[in-house]
Amino acid sequence: MKQFLSVDDVADPMGVAREAIQLKSNPFQYQDMGKNKTLGLVFFNPSLRTRMSTARAAYNLGMHVMVLNVSQDSWQLETEDGVIMDGGKAEHIREAAAVMGSYCEILGVRSFPTLTDREKDYSEYLLNAFARHAGVPIINMESATVHPLQSLADLMTIEEHAQNKRPKVVLTWAPHVKALPQAVPNSFAQWMNRAPVDFVITHPKGMELAPEFSGQAGIEYDQSKALEGADFIYVKNWSSYHDYGHLYQAREWMMSLDKLKNTHNARVMHCLPVRRNVVIDDAVLDSNHSIVQQQAANRVYAAQIVIKKLLEAL
Repeated sequence: MKQFLSVDDVADPMGVAREAIQLKSNPFQYQDMGKNKTLGLVFFNPSLRTRMSTARAAYNLGMHVMVLNVSQDSWQLETEDGVIMDGGKAEHIREAAAVMGSYCEILGVRSFPTLTDREKDYSEYLLNAFARHAGVPIINMESATVHPLQSLADLMTIEEHAQNKRPKVVLTWAPHVKALPQAVPNSFAQWMNRAPVDFVITHPKGMELAPEFSGQAGIEYDQSKALEGADFIYVKNWSSYHDYGHLYQAREWMMSLDKLKNTHNARVMHCLPVRRNVVIDDAVLDSNHSIVQQQAANRVYAAQIVIKKLLEAL
């Protein structure tokens, strides 16, 4: 593995998930691999799980970690080429990324979309600029369109809890109080389309994901029908892709215990943070159906297997 921008950089997603599960049983077995090497974590947006889990993963491999919160700790960066830099941005991404790469063996980058300019967001201009100019492997810690570290942890979690060889996995849209990116559902759909599962996406009409991400998933607009016989239910809000960034309101799509009655005793997943009693009911999150904490814990080992493979390729 030379970089980790999306599932397209992973030859065998299921194999990598299983390697991460094995690594979880002995996380310090490669603690000398990262000796005298540094991981740089560059955040353009807030983070809890991604920041802590990726740092912990690097420490497990013996690496040093440097964290940069760009909005607080750095010059503001210009990303457009050919621009006359006479405004508020003092440094160009060409110099900044190259400098960061000279300090670190691997860089992780996190940046959210604007949700106002779909063409620009879906071009992944910032992530791709780091990939072009840093000169070191890049880990996508969530970008405008995908969140592959989260999806790898999700695949690990499903593999650990599956009760049959080909579980039914349902990604269901949920209500929210603010417009959220499509990155997590996009990425989850990508990874599920490459996993041995029966995959269904359910959402209100008009909330379709971009076809290149939903892929071969079954699309069902009736949530109750979609949930029938489900083994895993991934609950997630996203704003509109077609009416880009639009916040759709449909409170009846919140996940509740009543909706689990016709499932196969489904396990309920969410990437966190989750707004209780808006996205998922308390009764679900506090029940044995919920495996959101197990998902979050697996973020360490998802990041660790990725960093390990990048170190091996240096």
